[in-house]
Amino acid sequence: MRTNVEIDESKIEKLRNLDQSLRTKKEIIDLALSELINIKRRQRLRETRGKGGWEGDLEQMRTYDISSF
Repeated sequence: MRTNVEIDESKIEKLRNLDQSLRTKKEIIDLALSELINIKRRQRLRETRGKGGWEGDLEQMRTYDISSF
């Protein structure tokens, strides 16, 4: 998809200085978007931590005899 946006050139240059394998603005933007997606996924995962409704008997699971399978 083609989109025109104004980008802070100093940020592009900072990233190019950190990773010279990034040759184009498209590569830089694609990487930045992928990283932002990963950050947001991890945030959502942390927010839901401990909210799951696991039910079960941990002691029973620890002593369950699987040799009958």
